[in-house]
Amino acid sequence: MSRYMFDGKTGEDTCMYQVSTLQALALGYNKTVISVEELLKHGDTGLGTFEGVDGEMIVADGVCYCAAVDGTAKEAPPDKGVPFCAVSYLKGSRVFRLEDIGNIEALKTIMTQRIEEIFGLNSMHLVRIDGSFEKVCARSETGKYTQHVTLKDMLQDNQKDFEFDHVEGTLIGVYFPDYMDGINAPGWHLHFLSADRTRGGHVFDLIMRSGEMKMDRVSRIEIQLPSSPSFDTYSLKSASQDEIRQVEMGKK
Repeated sequence: MSRYMFDGKTGEDTCMYQVSTLQALALGYNKTVISVEELLKHGDTGLGTFEGVDGEMIVADGVCYCAAVDGTAKEAPPDKGVPFCAVSYLKGSRVFRLEDIGNIEALKTIMTQRIEEIFGLNSMHLVRIDGSFEKVCARSETGKYTQHVTLKDMLQDNQKDFEFDHVEGTLIGVYFPDYMDGINAPGWHLHFLSADRTRGGHVFDLIMRSGEMKMDRVSRIEIQLPSSPSFDTYSLKSASQDEIRQVEMGKK
């Protein structure tokens, strides 16, 4: 059974900075909106992807990392393009201890319970979990420069799944409420980065032995939409939410 501990701190006002929308990415808009250098002016913690969906993004401690298709991770260059991401400044206003988490759904249930305690289901949340993992099941992908090719179709050809066993590392997560569906994925979205910062990816399952979770409630959002004329050629009402959920779960 999972156990947790709350340190009693109160939340602070924070802002989520998001580049583009998940619906746009899902429908194939994966061109650069801003650079990594510009992104890091808006947050020290978050996740996303890179131009052409070329790898998974993990932002931790103010550094942006790129997890490649083989699961290796390295710091992203400042000029690398970003088509989609969500970042904020982590304050760690609530802190919990976690133990013996058998799978990702159990972890998401615990995280959801923690935000229900503060009546926060209609707010955004930012989470960082540093822990010891028996297993992390993840994925990443290679880039593909296309237009109007859905994310689901791209990942069928370009993504690979992998596992990290007996690893120390960090989970970075964001939560968006149901009514923001299309802006981002409703519910929890998690990326992993190993403690030595050499491995990572989009997480779709895990077994965690122990960890410490820091959580912030986020009350504001700033969205940087693409300025390219081609952005207006996408019919953003047509993205399939079933496809978005399939992409989120990491299954081909």
